[in-house]
Amino acid sequence: MTEATMETTRPSAWRKMLGNTGVMIGGTLLAVIVAIAVLAPVLAPHDPLAQDLTRRLLPPFWHDRAVPEHILGTDHLGRDYLSRMIHGARVSLGVGLGVILVSGAIGITLGLLAGYFGGWIDMVISFAITTRLSLPIVLVALAAVALGGASLTTLITVLGLLLWDRFAVVTRAAAQGLRHQEFIMGLRAIGASRARILFLEILPNMRATILVVVSLEVANVILLEAALSFLGLGVRPPTPSWGLMIAEGRDNILFDPWLIALPGSALCLLVLAVNLFGDGLRDITGPARK
Repeated sequence: MTEATMETTRPSAWRKMLGNTGVMIGGTLLAVIVAIAVLAPVLAPHDPLAQDLTRRLLPPFWHDRAVPEHILGTDHLGRDYLSRMIHGARVSLGVGLGVILVSGAIGITLGLLAGYFGGWIDMVISFAITTRLSLPIVLVALAAVALGGASLTTLITVLGLLLWDRFAVVTRAAAQGLRHQEFIMGLRAIGASRARILFLEILPNMRATILVVVSLEVANVILLEAALSFLGLGVRPPTPSWGLMIAEGRDNILFDPWLIALPGSALCLLVLAVNLFGDGLRDITGPARK
């Protein structure tokens, strides 16, 4: 591709993104949440782990008994709820990024090998994908985390080893379509190594497809982390996690429903932002729009 062609292609891609409602709304929400997570130590007004039992279960600002120092109130241990909400964004995004790195590395590598080489390699990897698809993710994750102990590292490792199948399926299909292209045949003819063809030629040509899978899988990971934390098999207390905050507030759901409503709303907003962004990218990069 010539330099002039690249210059005309980039603005066109940006115009498509700016003209897509899902990308704009989802991307804006996601950028705000990411900024909050990155700047959590600066934005949080209090220490999210500091307890003050004399100020336990203070209501948010819209109640008559609200305290100005705690805009969103406090939890059952007197910890500032706004600070825990802000730091909870770090946990959700951190788990999502960590799991995607692990599962993406496994799935993309297996998909490339299966799609490019075919034959018995494709059969073995396809069998592995089918085996993984037959496993119930939540039940396997519950058992693995229960055996390995609830921790952030264990959670990322277990989910990363369970969520690679979609990367493998998409990458395999894309590699099968690219391996017979003329530029790949030309590289083979001049004696280019297989590693160069796979990782420097085929892989960059499917980056848009992989990006869509990443954006959609992040939402799934975030929900799984919240579910496991809610069940007590995810992030360990007192680490602020939105799923854990929902679990801690369920005993007071009748009298202080905001303990569940606030982290639940934040979780829904984050998943909505990721899904909108992913759907928008899929619309832009799909075959019908090319």
